Amino acid sequence: MAKPVVLIAEELSPATVAALGPDFDVRNVDGTDRPALLAALAEANAILIRSATHVDDEAIAAAPQLKVVARAGVGLDNVDIKAATEAGVMVVNAPTSNIISAAELTIGHLLSIARHIPAANASLAAGEWKRSKYTGAELYEKTVGIIGLGRIGALITTRLQAFGMNVVAFDPYVTAARAQQMGVQLLSLDELLAQSDFITIHMPKTPETTGMIGAAQLAAMKKTAYIVNVARGGLIDEDALADALENGIIAGAGIDVFVSEPPTGSRLLGLANIVVTPHLGASTDEAQEKAGVSVAKSVRLALDGELVPDAVNVAGGVIDPTVRPGIPLMEKLGQVLAGLAEAPLASVDIEVRGEIVEFDVSVLRLAALKGLFSNTVSEQVSYVNAPILAEQRGIAVRLTTDPVSDEYRNVLTIRGATSEGHQLSVSGTLTGPKQVEKIVEINGYDVEVPFAEHLIVMLYTDRPGIVAIYGKQFGDAGINIAGMQIARQRAGGQALSVLTVDSPVPEGLLQTVRDAIEADSLLEIDIVED
Repeated sequence: MAKPVVLIAEELSPATVAALGPDFDVRNVDGTDRPALLAALAEANAILIRSATHVDDEAIAAAPQLKVVARAGVGLDNVDIKAATEAGVMVVNAPTSNIISAAELTIGHLLSIARHIPAANASLAAGEWKRSKYTGAELYEKTVGIIGLGRIGALITTRLQAFGMNVVAFDPYVTAARAQQMGVQLLSLDELLAQSDFITIHMPKTPETTGMIGAAQLAAMKKTAYIVNVARGGLIDEDALADALENGIIAGAGIDVFVSEPPTGSRLLGLANIVVTPHLGASTDEAQEKAGVSVAKSVRLALDGELVPDAVNVAGGVIDPTVRPGIPLMEKLGQVLAGLAEAPLASVDIEVRGEIVEFDVSVLRLAALKGLFSNTVSEQVSYVNAPILAEQRGIAVRLTTDPVSDEYRNVLTIRGATSEGHQLSVSGTLTGPKQVEKIVEINGYDVEVPFAEHLIVMLYTDRPGIVAIYGKQFGDAGINIAGMQIARQRAGGQALSVLTVDSPVPEGLLQTVRDAIEADSLLEIDIVED
């Protein structure tokens, strides 16, 4: 039999090719040469790329035998994941390959801005000898605030504790018990800004976190404080940062990532009290080699028909066809539970009931955790690192199965207990010949609501006129309600309403509605699909 064809479209380390082994027909092509790439894809079973090769719908259509796209790195902006999934092509990356490099670059920026190393180097290279001009600050016994205590934040914590620094952190998804294990004090964001001498940010870029450090937050920092961002461009408002640096509101900054890259014309590039680098977080030989070796192993698994730990879509792996539709459903349930949790989770129970338990459903545990963390951590969440993320946050996870399901053929449930002792749950099922994904229970209330991109979940005291009140509020604001269901356990008790709406709801409107109906809880939950 002919060996499977593995196409290498960019320069990768010799260790990557060695990790593939002798079982494949390894071919090379310049991924930036579009005609050559499309021609080579005609026989390819797998393609290994970095950032320069674009695997879009045209490339996937040109590759009828393609089973896996492997990106030797973290980002997947150059891969059309939707098109790949629709074509049954697995997409894998190396989500943990650069975490040490990113953590070390953060430390480099902290030291550089504290001791003015780049400016002092430039001065000396120009023939000057101005020691007093570059008097710096020690890290020892200073307070560093880490915004986002995920894997990179944890690595930075251990390294800065070795410098004798006091570490505080803001992360709404980390429990106090987990922070205590790390020797970190959890604070609110306002407290962290006010107390820290150095701040480093490691959050995912979402609509909520974009611009999370703006003029008001910078003004709340010490005038002697420094801030570093090697995570995502846009987490810090760049114009506000430039103003703060120019006007002495803070002492300095270290920036590796920008809203627009390269940051041509950025005000930040001409300032004396900032250290800038051209997105070097993953730019080490070690990170590149780890990424290549990691995806080479994933390619071997994918071409052997195995479940790939680093798959970012759900098209591949040895999963029974009966189980496979439950994977995206369970991921969405995880997102709903994360949206319901207004405090860090301490434990998560995944329950699978019905005929489906005759098969191996362990992948549903991974899918639940992937959904739980997909919108709440800075890392690219995959099946391999979702359990690690749970472990890092001190979340106990358990999967249970039961062949008995009373109302539906199969029901998937995620139950969570928060660090404050609140119990949460959400259940879902697949109905009809089209296998429509539905929510059938929230926090003990029976509902039957198809999934939508935007969900509103309200809990309030049942009384006449409530629907009219919030219906008018949303209508006046131009928010169209696509679907609605109300559940209650007794007349006059608490009622739970679930709305599907066609567009995001501004936070101010949510608060207005919450006040108008005197809701005990009113949350918007946005469902994001890969």
